[in-house]
Amino acid sequence: MDWKLLGITFVTVFLSELGDKSQLAAIALSGGCKSPRAVFFGTASALILTSLLGVLAGAGAAQLLPVKFVKAIAAVGFAVLAIRLLCFGDNSQETEETTI
Repeated sequence: MDWKLLGITFVTVFLSELGDKSQLAAIALSGGCKSPRAVFFGTASALILTSLLGVLAGAGAAQLLPVKFVKAIAAVGFAVLAIRLLCFGDNSQETEETTI
């Protein structure tokens, strides 16, 4: 096993999941229930399944396309999302102000 890759993957996913919608949903669900353990196992299994699907899709794409191309597509996708959030992410406040 590549321990360095495992560590980098863990840190990357852990940091990206902090404050994510799934974490907020887990907080909301566990706050109003009698079994936080069930919420933990439900959210953990859902994250494992989505990670499995992502790994399978990535491995399949790497079989069909060059790895550099797949990385470039991911980089462009993240850049587009970042630009969109920076430039257009605050429209909800402007819309509320114009309707009031």
